[in-house]
Amino acid sequence: MNRLGGVGLAALERHRDSERSFANLSNTISRSQVDNLRSQLTQFRSALAHFASTHRDKIKRDPAFRHAFSQMCANIGVDPLADGDGGRKGAGGWWSEILGLGDWNLELGVQIVDICVSTRERNGGLIEMAELVRLLGKLRGSSSATEEDVIRSIKTLKPLGAGYEVLDIGGRRMVRSVTKELDADQSVILSVARETGGRITESTLVEKKSWTRDRAHASLENMLLRDGLCWLDEQDEQLGRSYWIVSVMQWDE
Repeated sequence: MNRLGGVGLAALERHRDSERSFANLSNTISRSQVDNLRSQLTQFRSALAHFASTHRDKIKRDPAFRHAFSQMCANIGVDPLADGDGGRKGAGGWWSEILGLGDWNLELGVQIVDICVSTRERNGGLIEMAELVRLLGKLRGSSSATEEDVIRSIKTLKPLGAGYEVLDIGGRRMVRSVTKELDADQSVILSVARETGGRITESTLVEKKSWTRDRAHASLENMLLRDGLCWLDEQDEQLGRSYWIVSVMQWDE
């Protein structure tokens, strides 16, 4: 019995030795794989940085090229145009340094604020994205910005707490520059007004949305008096009394 017991203990010890050997081999392979991956990432980062540095001016100047570069990087999980967090040298801060886009984004953000503030008196702090991009184009000249640039820049304005946000209303993007929220009825009114060129009446809402006249009147008056999102035309030659939703109207300036 003692001899058999010895054999059993020896077999158990050999099994344990085999497990330890496999564990050591696994750790060795894992370390090798990690080192290899780090080496590949370092090479890839260097190649991407070289490309970005070489084409930096074109990335800043050409919206189409900037979009294509951003999409290429997004496919591999990199946001080359993002700013760092709080000025720290994270991935965004490193990319901003390589591309020289930190000041570019800051300048764009200041221009967005300038346009939103200067047009707030007439549109109540809600401007259509296409209109904002158009006004930015006039302000910036050849260095135009795209909707994608505006969205990214607005994200950097959030710490200001001024309510800057991109909204999707009726399938179109709009930029809000005030802290107040749009209620459901206001979103519906904006969507309908876009179809009618900005002019809307209580009867339009009754006919198109089956609202009661009291609901239509209350919602339009709130947009007029409380929120300043529309103008009132009491001498409309065709409709008598109509409201103009300024944020969906086109302005030639």
